[in-house]
Amino acid sequence: MESPDVELLWWDGCPSAERALAELREALRELGIGDTEVRRREIRSQSDAEAAGFVGSPTIRIGGADVAPPDADEPAGLSCRVYRRRDGRISPTPDPEDVRETLRRALVPGEVNR
Repeated sequence: MESPDVELLWWDGCPSAERALAELREALRELGIGDTEVRRREIRSQSDAEAAGFVGSPTIRIGGADVAPPDADEPAGLSCRVYRRRDGRISPTPDPEDVRETLRRALVPGEVNR
């Protein structure tokens, strides 16, 4: 089984990037792909954010797809991201089930962006 492309985008002012990385690594382990490389990409400027379509930190992308796709009108920028978990709670990191679901889809060829 080929490992999915996994990326964590963050900016230096984000207090939640390390927590998001730990939760992401836990999801990878739970799915039996704990040896998957997580590429960490620091977004350093507004122009970097715009070029990357970065709407806040932390952002996790699997196979190029955001695990919690933002609204189309969400502006790119160096900010902290806020997520709504499946149970309705607000969180500074994505819902772990959204991460696992996106990872599962990435393990099936052609499925990650569906």
